[in-house]
Amino acid sequence: MLRRAAPSAASALLLRRALSTSRPRPPSAATAVASSSAVNSIILRSLKEHYLEVNKMTPPPKISPPRPYTIVKGALDQSTGPVLRRAYGDAGEEISISVARLANIMPPGADFDSDSDGGGGPSESISQLFLHVDISRPESGKSMQFLCGLYPDAVGIHSVCLRSKTAPSGAAAAAIAAKGGGEYQGRIFQELDEKVRDAFHLYIEARGINEKLFPFLQAWLYVKDHRNLVRWFKSVGTVISEPKPEPKTE
Repeated sequence: MLRRAAPSAASALLLRRALSTSRPRPPSAATAVASSSAVNSIILRSLKEHYLEVNKMTPPPKISPPRPYTIVKGALDQSTGPVLRRAYGDAGEEISISVARLANIMPPGADFDSDSDGGGGPSESISQLFLHVDISRPESGKSMQFLCGLYPDAVGIHSVCLRSKTAPSGAAAAAIAAKGGGEYQGRIFQELDEKVRDAFHLYIEARGINEKLFPFLQAWLYVKDHRNLVRWFKSVGTVISEPKPEPKTE
């Protein structure tokens, strides 16, 4: 019987070298850095193009709020909080109004028309607004709060409740109310007697909460969205373009 000869030491060495060269090697650190830089350049170029495009957008004409409402100082730079404020009546009622897009507040499937996206400007892109109205008196520890839908020709009340002045307000209050948390919210507004609903509509109408607020709040929200978008492009670009620490080599 013939026996196969064992490979020599030299042959075994050559075989190991061949096997080692045939295995795929992981990309080098230099290759990974070059690939990451290329991706960063693509993102930065796209961000710059969109940033310049946003800056070319024509802002709406400057509109003043209906008197005696005044703009809350610094409201444009705050993520949440009141936009307009006024005093009312001999009792010294304090009224503040916060605003957001109605589509951003109402839950999926809610019964309201979606914003038009025809691209024709702020009047088409922000056509339905959500208001959080807070009405309080200095001597009271509670405030009357209304959640309303504001349209170019009407105001609709979604809910009304009494809340502690120390409770969250604005979008935070809306989120808590939607989940059924916090203080007792009262009955669903549409389940109230029609005469009670009409009385509440007259109550807010007497305090200047009506469709006359729409042109100012629509323009204000457009400017706020524009500012936030420009700020976002800048922030993301800064993070991506910041120098990364060199990988440590052992």
